[in-house]
Amino acid sequence: MQRALASPPENYRPILISTGIRTSAERSPTKTALICGGRSLTYAALVDRIDRVVTLARDGFGLERGQTAAIVAPNCIEYIEIVSGVSNTGVAVATLNPRQTPAEIGFILADCQARVVVTTPATEAAVREAARGTGVERVVVIGPEYEALLAGARPATTLPHVEEWEPFSIPYTSGTTGKPRGVVLPHRSRVMTFYGTAVEHGCYSPNDHYLALAPLFHGAGYAFAHAALFFGGSCEVLPAFDAEIVLTKLHDTRPSGTFMVPTHFHALFALPQPVLERNRGFALKAIVSNAAPLAQRTKEIIVDYFGDGLLHETYGSTEAGVVTNLRPEDQLRKIQCVGKPFFCTRIRLLDDDGKPVKRGEVGELFSSSPYLFNGYWNNPEATRACVREGWATAGDMARMDEEGYFYLVDRKKDMFISGGVNIYPREIEEHLFRLGGVKEAAVVGVPDQYWGEVGRAFIVRQPGATLDSEQVLAHCRASLAGYKIPKSVAFVEALPRNAAGKVLKTELRKANLA
Repeated sequence: MQRALASPPENYRPILISTGIRTSAERSPTKTALICGGRSLTYAALVDRIDRVVTLARDGFGLERGQTAAIVAPNCIEYIEIVSGVSNTGVAVATLNPRQTPAEIGFILADCQARVVVTTPATEAAVREAARGTGVERVVVIGPEYEALLAGARPATTLPHVEEWEPFSIPYTSGTTGKPRGVVLPHRSRVMTFYGTAVEHGCYSPNDHYLALAPLFHGAGYAFAHAALFFGGSCEVLPAFDAEIVLTKLHDTRPSGTFMVPTHFHALFALPQPVLERNRGFALKAIVSNAAPLAQRTKEIIVDYFGDGLLHETYGSTEAGVVTNLRPEDQLRKIQCVGKPFFCTRIRLLDDDGKPVKRGEVGELFSSSPYLFNGYWNNPEATRACVREGWATAGDMARMDEEGYFYLVDRKKDMFISGGVNIYPREIEEHLFRLGGVKEAAVVGVPDQYWGEVGRAFIVRQPGATLDSEQVLAHCRASLAGYKIPKSVAFVEALPRNAAGKVLKTELRKANLA
């Protein structure tokens, strides 16, 4: 009987997010790998630049294994080489939303202890302001400065040894307290996601071309774009979303796969009918929707326009990766459903006592898979609240039908999703409380045909205050990123509360007070 190994065998090689890109470059060095904004890189050029980033991070910036860097940038051709190269040194990269305010960026830079931040000319001023007093040692701007640094860095010939369970990225998500939390993602979790999506969605072979239009700072946006390169295909990354450009690309460049959030679909189908008719005809193998539930009517429109056998709706979270997938054949059969468990995924629905609920009953959804995060950055308390004995939850309530399909019922937490972006009311409420004349404030998500959900603020004025809606929104615009600002404000005499004094946000959503 063979004994268990105390250490990895001699032929063990960890699999990192850059592994597939490197082997693809050996197989097809002159093939176009990446396209963005009129520029392109072959696989050989992409690996050369990744290896120069390795040298730059290690020798130029003095970054050491276990430390962190950050990138604050819109979609650009350099994004993937920076994340891949820096993480190849054992340094995790925090990926920040470039639309955040300097205060929001500064909090994250300080929290993750980033030593180096890479940004763009468009976001440089905000990043430099945000970096003051955070411990950031250097801000590098993509463009001439970055290119000069790369040119002066010889490609690394020997790569540092990094284990696959070490983190490559730390995207940030807000919690119920409103303070962002760093989600520590290991190489292994995303590589396994690549393999799962390649099998399930069928659009990631070396013969496939992928159109990436979601923000790369978005967990799913990055994962689906990188997967195309991991398996040797080609990927065009759009610098920004423009509905007509996207539709034209889908028709003219014949990609085999793409990923969109519901708001993207709403924008596409809001285009003039002649534009929609002119661009009919696609080579797509799969369209993946994620980040927010698709309305059933929207699914019907997608299937009617793009055709049968294409649409996949996945449910998951940054922490748990892809959890379920509703396949094309079930889109119009299973109403408001998120599908069955994703590959290598187990799901449990538990009651408040941690016991499994009966089939058809509602429980909190927990999943266990190779896609799980390592935990929250320097936040063991939040990690313990999310993970129980290897099972993770995003706080969503769900039920399972007789065929084993899952349906999301409600969110246990108050977070809502607008345009595919998670919005956390507590953070907005904290800003509202700082506005003179506000006695109480509550923010909820209410249905919106275009965005899926939008924020609505309910305000109780201080006695004698003459606060109006525009003053509230102006205050939010001064302190919050645009996508977090409520779309409407309602003034009420009192907020509904339970016996314990907790605001009943369910009642606010139901009433949708004017």
